[in-house]
Order: sequence, then C-alpha cells, then structure tokens
Amino acid sequence: MAQVPLTINGRSYRVACDDGQEERVHELARVVDDTVQELVGRVGQVGEMQLLVMAAILLADEVEEARAAGVGGADEAEDATVVVLEACASRLEAIAERLEQA
Repeated sequence: MAQVPLTINGRSYRVACDDGQEERVHELARVVDDTVQELVGRVGQVGEMQLLVMAAILLADEVEEARAAGVGGADEAEDATVVVLEACASRLEAIAERLEQA
C-alpha cells in the first residue's frame, strides 16, 4: 500500500492508497484543496478542522446531487470526500496523540 503526501490548505498529510492510485489521490487532493480555498475566500481561516468538515459536506452534497440527477462524475466527488474525511481523521489522530502526551 502506497503512502501519498498531500497538501491541503498549506498543511501536509500522508494518505494511504492502493499501489498505482497515487496520481488519482493527488488529483482528488487538488479538488479538496480547491474546495477548501474557495471556503477560505468566503469565510476566512476559521480553523483547519472546520474547513475540512465544511469541504467534506460540500463535496458530499455534490455527490448526492449528481446521483439524484443521474449525472456522471459522482465517483470523483465521492472520492474527494473520502480524501477530506481521511485528512480529518489524520488530524484528529494527531490531536489525540498530543493530548495523550500532555
């Protein structure tokens, strides 16, 4: 299993993916980062976790709208949502580790 380094909103993450899927994960991370940057432009830097959650909700909404309309592209939005949720999980794990060490 490959480890892919990603940057979203200027922060680095490592996400696991199947071998050979690294470029796809990078593409999806760009979608996520674009969504986060759009949110930053609208609401400002309200906190990393909040931005990632908001981005996940927006991308999940796109998935649901695409499914309801029977439009292609739902898979890409769904994959991007997974990337956001994995980034949130990674961040929560890092916070939990710091709290345990304190």
